[in-house]
Amino acid sequence: MDIIQKYFHNLTEKQTSQFAALDALYHDWNSKINVISRKDIDSLYEHHVLHSLAIAKLIKFRAGTKVLDLGTGGGFPGIPLAIMFPETSFKLIDGTGKKIMVVKEVAKAIGLENCDAEQLRGEDETGKYDFVVSRAVMQLPDLARLVKKNISKTQHNSLPNGLICLKGGNVDEEIKPFKNIVDVTEISNMFDEEWFKQKYLIYLGL
Repeated sequence: MDIIQKYFHNLTEKQTSQFAALDALYHDWNSKINVISRKDIDSLYEHHVLHSLAIAKLIKFRAGTKVLDLGTGGGFPGIPLAIMFPETSFKLIDGTGKKIMVVKEVAKAIGLENCDAEQLRGEDETGKYDFVVSRAVMQLPDLARLVKKNISKTQHNSLPNGLICLKGGNVDEEIKPFKNIVDVTEISNMFDEEWFKQKYLIYLGL
């Protein structure tokens, strides 16, 4: 929990307690359903929660913004972002029912009221959103094609509507088709932990 407060200083009491509750909840659920790799669960806050919150360093979602988390897995980046932006509406989808069940139970346990979760493939999602967020779901060109239909034309934020994704490793080939319109940020410029080396935040206006 300290690592979250290191970079986000103005959390409310409610946000602090919601973030603090994630550790026990995910350890408990992970012992029943493997939503986070066993070797990674003890690094929950650094590798999953803080990683998700890199998006909160890029943009402060305005009240009323609608965000789709595509391929949320165990709830990342959607759940940390929903805690951080209580006046933004989040929909978290994943094709795996067990993972969505965990997301729903975690959200319910911490009293997260701005977060809806559904077992759904990206191809079948028809709603319109200001932003789609994702974490290492698929290659950027495939992801952009998939979510273009879901991006609303109505703008609410300082950053134009589009796709924000978290990626690791060499992203040069993925961004090549978009080289003039894509924005790539090194997460190690936001957070100084060694783990964030070669981790990237990619924004693509759509």
